[in-house]
Amino acid sequence: MRVLYGVQGTGQGHISRARAMAKALEDYSIDITWFFSGRDRSNYFGMDPFKKYMTYRGLTFSTNGGKIDYYKTLKKNNIFEFLCDVKNLNLDDFELVISDFEPITAWSAIAKNKECIGIGHQYAFGRDIPTTGQNPLSKMIMKKFAPVDLPIGLHWYPYDDAILPPILDLPEISTNQGDFILVYLPFENPNEVCNWLNSSHGKSFKLYGPTLTYGTSGRVELHKTDAIKFKIDLANCGGVICNSGFELISECLQWQKPVLTKPLIGQFEQESNALALSQLKYATTISSLNLSKLNLWLDTLNNTKLEVIYGSTANELASWISKGCVGNIKELARSLWKTTGTNQRSMCHHQ
Repeated sequence: MRVLYGVQGTGQGHISRARAMAKALEDYSIDITWFFSGRDRSNYFGMDPFKKYMTYRGLTFSTNGGKIDYYKTLKKNNIFEFLCDVKNLNLDDFELVISDFEPITAWSAIAKNKECIGIGHQYAFGRDIPTTGQNPLSKMIMKKFAPVDLPIGLHWYPYDDAILPPILDLPEISTNQGDFILVYLPFENPNEVCNWLNSSHGKSFKLYGPTLTYGTSGRVELHKTDAIKFKIDLANCGGVICNSGFELISECLQWQKPVLTKPLIGQFEQESNALALSQLKYATTISSLNLSKLNLWLDTLNNTKLEVIYGSTANELASWISKGCVGNIKELARSLWKTTGTNQRSMCHHQ
C-alpha cells in the first residue's frame, strides 16, 4: 500500500505524533511518503524517522506576545500559492491519504476524489468535549482547515465513543522527578519568560525555544529546541511549564509530570484544552505570566500526584492502516481505553 501522510508543521506536537506513527508503521509493508507544511524546510529538525518526506509552505498562524495575530497571519499566508499546491499535488500513485490537520493533502484529496483519513487532536472537536473561546471564525477554521472523509480524533478522555487516547512519542528511558522545571513557551517573548521565572523562588529552570542559543539567564538555562535532548530533560524534570498544545501535555501525563499551562490566547484549540485539563484536574492553568500563581504551583509540586497511563494508540492505528483501514473505529477506541489506567490523587485547579 502506498500512503501519503500529511502533517501540519506549525509547532512540535503534530511532528512528534508523526514520529510515533512513523516508528509504528515500520513494522508493516507500507510505502509512506511524508508531507509537511507550515514552516520553512530549514526549520525542521529530528526528521530521521521520516525516510521520504517533502515540505511545502502551506498555511500557518502567526503569534505575538502569546496571542494569535490575525493581521500577521493573513499577511504571512499566500492563499494563491496554497491553491496552486492543492491543484498540482499528484495523488495518482497513492492508495490512501492521511492528514494530521495538514490542509494541502486534505483539500487535494477532496478535489481529486481520493479517500482521506484524518488522525489528530483537532478531529476530536465537534464532539461532546469541553470547548471555550469559540467564535464563527475559529469554528470555520476547525471545520474547513483540513477536512477529511473519516476523522479520527485524539483526546485525554473518552468524551465520545469514537475518540482515541493520545499518540505518544516517548523513548524507552527511565524517568525521575528532578529539581529543575522544564519550560517550553514558544509563543511567548523569551525575555519576559526569563524575567518571570527568575522572579520566582526556589527552583532552577531549563527553557527551550526555537530562537534560543545555549546560555544562562539567572536561574534559567537556555536551550535551542532539540527533540532528543528535550525528551531526556522531560524524563528527568520535576514539572513542566508549557502552552496548552495537546501532544506535550499528553507526554507529561504519561510520565506523571505536574503541568502549569498557559493557553495561546485567541487559539480556540488551546483554550479548550486548558478548560478540559482544569475539569479533569490533570493540570493547573493560568491565563498570564502571573508570579504569585507560578510560586503557588512551585510550592505545591510535591503534593501533586497524577497517574494517567495510556495504551499504545500508535501501534493499534498502524495495524488498522496496514489492514486497509478496515474495522470499526469505535471498537478500536473501546479496546484502547480499556488499557488506559487513571489514578487521580491531585488537586490541581483552574486559576
